[in-house]
Amino acid sequence: MTTGDPQFEGVYGPYTITSTDRLEVQRYRISLLVAGLAMTAALVHWWQFGDRWAWIWLLPLMAGLGLALHWIHIYVRPLHNALKLFWLMGCLGWGLLLTRAGPDEALAVLVAQPLWILAIGPLFAALAGIGFKEFFCFRRPEAIGLTLLLPIALLGRLVGIMNTTLCAALLLTAALLMVVLALRKFGMEAAADVGDKSVFAYLDSQRPVSTP
Repeated sequence: MTTGDPQFEGVYGPYTITSTDRLEVQRYRISLLVAGLAMTAALVHWWQFGDRWAWIWLLPLMAGLGLALHWIHIYVRPLHNALKLFWLMGCLGWGLLLTRAGPDEALAVLVAQPLWILAIGPLFAALAGIGFKEFFCFRRPEAIGLTLLLPIALLGRLVGIMNTTLCAALLLTAALLMVVLALRKFGMEAAADVGDKSVFAYLDSQRPVSTP
Protein backbone atom coordinates (compact mmCIF):
# COMPACT_ATOMS: atom_id res chain seq x y z
CA MET A 1 0.00 0.00 0.00
CA THR A 2 1.21 3.52 -0.77
CA THR A 3 0.01 6.92 0.34
CA GLY A 4 -1.49 7.42 -3.13
CA ASP A 5 -3.74 4.35 -2.94
CA PRO A 6 -7.44 5.28 -2.87
CA GLN A 7 -9.28 4.65 0.39
CA PHE A 8 -12.95 3.81 0.83
CA GLU A 9 -15.37 3.42 3.72
CA GLY A 10 -16.76 -0.12 3.77
CA VAL A 11 -19.54 -1.80 5.71
CA TYR A 12 -17.07 -3.04 8.33
CA GLY A 13 -14.57 -0.20 8.21
CA PRO A 14 -12.17 1.59 5.87
CA TYR A 15 -10.19 -0.24 3.22
CA THR A 16 -7.69 0.59 0.50
CA ILE A 17 -7.44 -0.45 -3.15
CA THR A 18 -3.76 -1.24 -3.68
CA SER A 19 -1.63 -1.69 -6.79
CA THR A 20 -1.86 -5.45 -6.20
CA ASP A 21 -5.66 -5.23 -6.30
CA ARG A 22 -5.54 -3.26 -9.53
CA LEU A 23 -3.17 -5.77 -11.11
CA GLU A 24 -5.43 -8.67 -10.11
CA VAL A 25 -8.46 -6.91 -11.62
CA GLN A 26 -6.59 -6.28 -14.86
CA ARG A 27 -5.55 -9.93 -15.04
CA TYR A 28 -9.10 -11.06 -14.32
CA ARG A 29 -10.49 -8.94 -17.15
CA ILE A 30 -7.84 -10.11 -19.61
CA SER A 31 -8.41 -13.75 -18.63
CA LEU A 32 -12.16 -13.40 -19.08
CA LEU A 33 -11.64 -11.82 -22.49
CA VAL A 34 -9.28 -14.63 -23.54
CA ALA A 35 -11.86 -17.23 -22.49
CA GLY A 36 -14.61 -15.47 -24.43
CA LEU A 37 -12.52 -15.09 -27.58
CA ALA A 38 -11.37 -18.72 -27.39
CA MET A 39 -14.92 -20.03 -27.03
CA THR A 40 -16.06 -17.86 -29.93
CA ALA A 41 -13.14 -19.02 -32.08
CA ALA A 42 -13.82 -22.68 -31.26
CA LEU A 43 -17.45 -22.50 -32.39
CA VAL A 44 -16.68 -20.47 -35.53
CA HIS A 45 -13.84 -22.86 -36.39
CA TRP A 46 -16.17 -25.82 -35.95
CA TRP A 47 -18.85 -24.31 -38.17
CA GLN A 48 -16.49 -23.11 -40.90
CA PHE A 49 -13.78 -25.79 -40.97
CA GLY A 50 -15.22 -28.82 -39.18
CA ASP A 51 -13.88 -30.81 -36.24
CA ARG A 52 -10.22 -30.93 -37.25
CA TRP A 53 -8.12 -28.77 -34.92
CA ALA A 54 -11.20 -27.12 -33.38
CA TRP A 55 -10.20 -28.69 -30.05
CA ILE A 56 -7.09 -26.49 -29.88
CA TRP A 57 -9.25 -23.54 -28.79
CA LEU A 58 -10.19 -25.47 -25.66
CA LEU A 59 -6.72 -24.82 -24.25
CA PRO A 60 -6.99 -21.00 -24.03
CA LEU A 61 -10.64 -21.36 -23.00
CA MET A 62 -9.80 -23.56 -20.03
CA ALA A 63 -6.68 -21.55 -19.13
CA GLY A 64 -8.48 -18.21 -19.39
CA LEU A 65 -11.42 -19.39 -17.32
CA GLY A 66 -9.16 -20.94 -14.70
CA LEU A 67 -7.13 -17.76 -14.33
CA ALA A 68 -10.28 -15.63 -14.22
CA LEU A 69 -11.54 -17.77 -11.35
CA HIS A 70 -8.19 -17.38 -9.62
CA TRP A 71 -8.28 -13.58 -9.76
CA ILE A 72 -12.02 -12.94 -9.40
CA HIS A 73 -13.17 -11.30 -6.16
CA ILE A 74 -16.06 -13.23 -4.57
CA TYR A 75 -17.02 -12.63 -0.94
CA VAL A 76 -18.39 -16.12 -0.22
CA ARG A 77 -15.41 -18.46 -0.12
CA PRO A 78 -17.45 -21.72 -0.48
CA LEU A 79 -19.03 -20.34 -3.67
CA HIS A 80 -15.64 -19.35 -5.03
CA ASN A 81 -14.26 -22.80 -4.26
CA ALA A 82 -17.31 -24.45 -5.85
CA LEU A 83 -16.73 -22.57 -9.10
CA LYS A 84 -13.09 -23.65 -9.08
CA LEU A 85 -14.20 -27.24 -8.51
CA PHE A 86 -16.63 -27.04 -11.44
CA TRP A 87 -13.80 -25.73 -13.60
CA LEU A 88 -11.54 -28.60 -12.59
CA MET A 89 -14.26 -31.20 -13.16
CA GLY A 90 -15.02 -29.73 -16.58
CA CYS A 91 -11.35 -29.76 -17.56
CA LEU A 92 -11.08 -33.40 -16.51
CA GLY A 93 -14.25 -34.17 -18.46
CA TRP A 94 -12.82 -32.59 -21.61
CA GLY A 95 -9.58 -34.44 -21.04
CA LEU A 96 -11.45 -37.74 -20.83
CA LEU A 97 -13.43 -37.00 -23.98
CA LEU A 98 -10.33 -36.00 -25.93
CA THR A 99 -8.54 -39.13 -24.76
CA ARG A 100 -11.38 -41.51 -25.52
CA ALA A 101 -12.47 -40.05 -28.87
CA GLY A 102 -9.25 -38.49 -30.10
CA PRO A 103 -8.79 -34.72 -30.49
CA ASP A 104 -10.15 -34.44 -34.04
CA GLU A 105 -13.18 -36.65 -33.31
CA ALA A 106 -14.09 -35.30 -29.89
CA LEU A 107 -16.67 -32.77 -31.06
CA ALA A 108 -18.28 -35.28 -33.42
CA VAL A 109 -18.60 -37.74 -30.54
CA LEU A 110 -20.04 -35.00 -28.34
CA VAL A 111 -22.69 -34.29 -30.98
CA ALA A 112 -23.52 -37.97 -31.46
CA GLN A 113 -23.50 -38.80 -27.73
CA PRO A 114 -24.97 -35.88 -25.76
CA LEU A 115 -24.41 -37.69 -22.47
CA TRP A 116 -20.85 -36.41 -22.66
CA ILE A 117 -22.35 -33.06 -21.67
CA LEU A 118 -22.46 -34.42 -18.13
CA ALA A 119 -18.68 -34.69 -18.21
CA ILE A 120 -17.81 -31.37 -19.84
CA GLY A 121 -20.76 -29.39 -18.50
CA PRO A 122 -19.17 -28.33 -15.18
CA LEU A 123 -16.72 -26.14 -17.11
CA PHE A 124 -19.63 -24.13 -18.49
CA ALA A 125 -21.31 -24.16 -15.07
CA ALA A 126 -18.25 -22.31 -13.76
CA LEU A 127 -18.54 -19.86 -16.62
CA ALA A 128 -22.24 -19.34 -15.91
CA GLY A 129 -21.29 -18.72 -12.28
CA ILE A 130 -19.03 -15.85 -13.33
CA GLY A 131 -21.88 -14.47 -15.41
CA PHE A 132 -24.21 -14.63 -12.42
CA LYS A 133 -21.67 -12.87 -10.22
CA GLU A 134 -21.23 -10.11 -12.79
CA PHE A 135 -24.99 -9.64 -13.14
CA PHE A 136 -25.53 -9.68 -9.38
CA CYS A 137 -22.87 -6.99 -8.88
CA PHE A 138 -23.34 -4.79 -11.97
CA ARG A 139 -26.73 -5.70 -13.53
CA ARG A 140 -25.17 -5.99 -16.97
CA PRO A 141 -27.64 -7.53 -19.49
CA GLU A 142 -24.86 -9.44 -21.27
CA ALA A 143 -24.00 -11.10 -17.96
CA ILE A 144 -27.50 -12.47 -17.39
CA GLY A 145 -27.58 -13.54 -21.04
CA LEU A 146 -24.39 -15.50 -20.52
CA THR A 147 -25.74 -17.03 -17.31
CA LEU A 148 -29.01 -18.21 -18.87
CA LEU A 149 -27.94 -19.24 -22.37
CA LEU A 150 -25.26 -21.72 -21.31
CA PRO A 151 -27.51 -24.01 -19.21
CA ILE A 152 -30.41 -23.63 -21.66
CA ALA A 153 -28.23 -24.74 -24.57
CA LEU A 154 -26.49 -27.63 -22.84
CA LEU A 155 -29.48 -28.97 -20.90
CA GLY A 156 -31.70 -28.59 -23.95
CA ARG A 157 -29.29 -30.67 -25.99
CA LEU A 158 -28.78 -33.18 -23.18
CA VAL A 159 -32.48 -33.98 -22.80
CA GLY A 160 -33.02 -34.03 -26.57
CA ILE A 161 -35.33 -31.04 -27.02
CA MET A 162 -32.76 -28.98 -28.92
CA ASN A 163 -30.88 -29.85 -32.10
CA THR A 164 -27.14 -29.35 -32.54
CA THR A 165 -27.47 -26.24 -34.71
CA LEU A 166 -29.63 -24.35 -32.21
CA CYS A 167 -27.44 -25.46 -29.31
CA ALA A 168 -24.32 -24.22 -31.09
CA ALA A 169 -26.04 -20.93 -31.97
CA LEU A 170 -26.93 -20.32 -28.33
CA LEU A 171 -23.40 -21.20 -27.22
CA LEU A 172 -21.94 -18.81 -29.79
CA THR A 173 -24.29 -16.08 -28.58
CA ALA A 174 -23.16 -16.74 -25.01
CA ALA A 175 -19.50 -16.58 -26.09
CA LEU A 176 -20.03 -13.25 -27.84
CA LEU A 177 -21.82 -11.90 -24.77
CA MET A 178 -18.82 -12.92 -22.68
CA VAL A 179 -16.53 -10.95 -25.02
CA VAL A 180 -18.82 -7.92 -24.70
CA LEU A 181 -18.90 -8.32 -20.92
CA ALA A 182 -15.10 -8.48 -20.69
CA LEU A 183 -14.55 -5.52 -23.02
CA ARG A 184 -17.01 -3.31 -21.16
CA LYS A 185 -15.21 -4.03 -17.89
CA PHE A 186 -12.00 -2.38 -19.07
CA GLY A 187 -13.64 1.02 -18.71
CA MET A 188 -14.53 0.45 -15.06
CA GLU A 189 -12.55 1.46 -12.00
CA ALA A 190 -10.69 -1.43 -10.37
CA ALA A 191 -12.51 -0.75 -7.09
CA ALA A 192 -15.77 -1.89 -8.69
CA ASP A 193 -14.39 -5.38 -9.35
CA VAL A 194 -12.60 -5.61 -6.01
CA GLY A 195 -15.71 -4.74 -4.05
CA ASP A 196 -15.88 -3.95 -0.36
CA LYS A 197 -12.65 -5.40 1.06
CA SER A 198 -13.91 -4.83 4.60
CA VAL A 199 -16.46 -7.57 3.95
CA PHE A 200 -13.66 -9.94 2.92
CA ALA A 201 -11.75 -9.08 6.08
CA TYR A 202 -14.84 -9.55 8.25
CA LEU A 203 -15.70 -12.92 6.74
CA ASP A 204 -12.12 -14.11 7.14
CA SER A 205 -12.19 -13.05 10.79
CA GLN A 206 -15.26 -15.20 11.35
CA ARG A 207 -13.60 -18.36 10.06
CA PRO A 208 -12.63 -20.82 12.82
CA VAL A 209 -8.93 -20.82 13.60
CA SER A 210 -7.40 -24.22 12.93
CA THR A 211 -5.29 -25.69 15.71
CA PRO A 212 -2.30 -27.95 15.16
